[in-house]
Amino acid sequence: MARVLYLIYGVVAYLLFFAAILYGIGFVADLDFVPKGINDGPPTTITAALVVNLLLLLLFAVQHNVMARPWFKDRWTRLVPRPIERSTYVALASLILLLLYWQWRPIPEVVWNVDHKIGRTILWVLYFAGWALVFISSFVIDHFELFGLKQVWQHYNGREQESAPFSERWLYRWVRHPLMLGFIVAFWAAPTMTLGRLLFALVTTLWILLAIQIEERDLARFLGEPYRDYRERTPMLVPLTRRAKLRPTENRLDH
Repeated sequence: MARVLYLIYGVVAYLLFFAAILYGIGFVADLDFVPKGINDGPPTTITAALVVNLLLLLLFAVQHNVMARPWFKDRWTRLVPRPIERSTYVALASLILLLLYWQWRPIPEVVWNVDHKIGRTILWVLYFAGWALVFISSFVIDHFELFGLKQVWQHYNGREQESAPFSERWLYRWVRHPLMLGFIVAFWAAPTMTLGRLLFALVTTLWILLAIQIEERDLARFLGEPYRDYRERTPMLVPLTRRAKLRPTENRLDH
């Protein structure tokens, strides 16, 4: 019975994530298919908007970073069964995102506005390309493990949790964090950039850069020399040049 309940829980958590990420695509760009975009909501003072919005972003950053750390997982799984640990992480992150969308305070003053049709088209293409890069990158590693479905499915079938071995394939041959690169591109590719979206893009970019440093410290400790070698050879976010010829590795890198 527990296996069935865990599986249902994992599916619900995944659907919650999917709803949150799809809403986020509309929210950040203020698209018509979402009831509330980043520039929508009751007017307020800039000071009040800054305080509320920064607290919401901080809440997401703390949850996202702390719950992903190995030391937290070791303690957390004493309370939460290991098969649904990742699903719980995904569900909480999704709920915080939905809270952010709901409580976000608009700061609609325009920072820049691209009037040229070609320029706006390029920025819209970059916006959706950024989100596409996020999804593609998640599948290159292991989308269903990343969002908890693989774990509950393995448990349902009575199998031990297994992580797919990592190899430097496709996008990960060129940058170490293509998924994070996709977020950054999407957040900054704005035909019309308001102060509210600028705040969102700036804070999330700073958080991403910090989160990468923390994550890579854990990966270097866990994987040792193979990961340090990979880090030396492969750019973090900007696919410029590689320092040496690719060497495949059997180790797994979690993102």
